[in-house]
Amino acid sequence: MTLAIVHDWLVTAGGGENVLSEALKAFPGTPVHTLIDKMSAEDHARLGISQAHTTALQRVPGIERSYRSWLPLMPAAMRTLDVRAADTVLSISHAVAKAPRVRDDQRLLCLCLSPMRYAWDLRDQYLSESGLDRGVKGAMARALLRYMREWDLSTSGRVNEYAAISKFIADRIRRAYGRESRVIYPPVDTEFFTPGGARGDYYVTASRFVPYKHVELIVRAFGADGPRRLIVVGDGPDDAKVRAAGGPNVTFAGRANREELRTLLRCAKAFVFAAEEDFGIAPVEAQACGLPVIAYGKGGALETIVGDGSAAQTGVFFAEQTVESIHDALRRFESTPITVEACRANAERFAAARFRTELTAWVNAHN
Repeated sequence: MTLAIVHDWLVTAGGGENVLSEALKAFPGTPVHTLIDKMSAEDHARLGISQAHTTALQRVPGIERSYRSWLPLMPAAMRTLDVRAADTVLSISHAVAKAPRVRDDQRLLCLCLSPMRYAWDLRDQYLSESGLDRGVKGAMARALLRYMREWDLSTSGRVNEYAAISKFIADRIRRAYGRESRVIYPPVDTEFFTPGGARGDYYVTASRFVPYKHVELIVRAFGADGPRRLIVVGDGPDDAKVRAAGGPNVTFAGRANREELRTLLRCAKAFVFAAEEDFGIAPVEAQACGLPVIAYGKGGALETIVGDGSAAQTGVFFAEQTVESIHDALRRFESTPITVEACRANAERFAAARFRTELTAWVNAHN
């Protein structure tokens, strides 16, 4: 069997790029095809991703800063990628990578990080947060997303088999495309994120500062509750808004490297997480360090955190994205015994070696 891997784009090193990195460890030497490759040489080296085959969008000046604005042209650009030499094409997709041009006798597999979020479940939220929920620009944006949604659905049948990164995403695939999928949880680096050190007197959160992560909400919750200390790791477009919500008990650490983040996770009281995520790698990295998690009880967190009442409990859920609900979860957490051993054992369910084994078995099936 010859294999080609298709990825949406390579700009920054995030969860999708970690998935790609582990896929290349499972299938060394496999060529990677993507719309644009503007990822740094350092991230390429760290993730073991060689330079990818790209499209004409690669030559657009400054596209690494504006690539999302080129969304209407991405479906056509994706179809210019030449994957004809492969027997099987594996797409790692959260946008358009699931629909490269393939021959009738090629097998197309999609490891779906999510159906296109801004065209399906998060469309209204995306429009509202972008200020595009009214007026002429809003009407144009809705028309564009409607087109992308129709294209996404019309191309969903080209895929021979889907795998989802969580049961939450498998349900989204079922509702969006009417297709079933197996679940292959994404890889977490449990060999790097390990327990160690003494617990301190602070809580920690780490995230990109974008609206759906609700970092501002976490900061407000701690700012309204002075005795508890919070360290916030990250930055992003909402930086000013997030910092303005903080009080004297909130420390902003900025962007941390992996070693710095691991140290903070090893010595915190708990990791606080307020997003509704497709999977959510950060809470699993925290648990790999033996750290309990206080999380919003929706999305992938329900699959990665063992909640209230279990003998192997690893965290506490809050039911609403409100300050009051977070305060209630903090109080419950502080009266609940949760062990380092339970957190670590739960995180090991998502180890990278397990991901490679499951991915290899799926790709090689029926060949």
